Amino acid sequence: MRKLNLFFVVLLLAPLASPAQDAKVFKWTDKNGVTHYGDSIPAEYAELPKEVLNTHGVTVENLAGKKTPEELEAERIEKERVAAIELQRRRDRALLATYLSVDEILMHRDRRVELFKAQSRVTELYLRNLQRRMTKLRNEAANFQPYSEDPAAPMIDGELAEDLRSTKAIIVRHERNLKKFQADEQQIVARFDGDISRFKTLKGIE
Repeated sequence: MRKLNLFFVVLLLAPLASPAQDAKVFKWTDKNGVTHYGDSIPAEYAELPKEVLNTHGVTVENLAGKKTPEELEAERIEKERVAAIELQRRRDRALLATYLSVDEILMHRDRRVELFKAQSRVTELYLRNLQRRMTKLRNEAANFQPYSEDPAAPMIDGELAEDLRSTKAIIVRHERNLKKFQADEQQIVARFDGDISRFKTLKGIE
């Protein structure tokens, strides 16, 4: 009650003060439901929601309190939801601006797929040649240590050993490239299938 009376005294004297002496009056309710007024917020109430009052006791601003982890998580989820809706809207607009029919999408898909298939065919051919070369090198290396079972066999020549190592490394690299081309092809097909499905939905096509 004393704090409340002090608040009204402050309001009565406020018109007599100069603008430079104007100070904000805060109003807040503690966890027990008790309403407080003051020209500053005690540290123990800093995280609570509060109001700013003018000289007539009218609320001119609401200050949010510290948000709970649940509120922050809800805000994050809502922002992600809104962002996803906006992203889908942009994709839909681009899809409709790019294609006039499902047949156009299929044609574009087939062209993209053929590029990956061509890369795969070239890589497979190169790998077959490398495998033949590797077989030849291994047969040659079988006459030398450490590949020969003959304890009297001479140590492998450095150039041959390096040829084996580099050929194996190239094979590994191209095998990795081949897997990537095949995976990219599958991703392209899946993406275009999704575009076709979405295009049909937007156009109302069965």
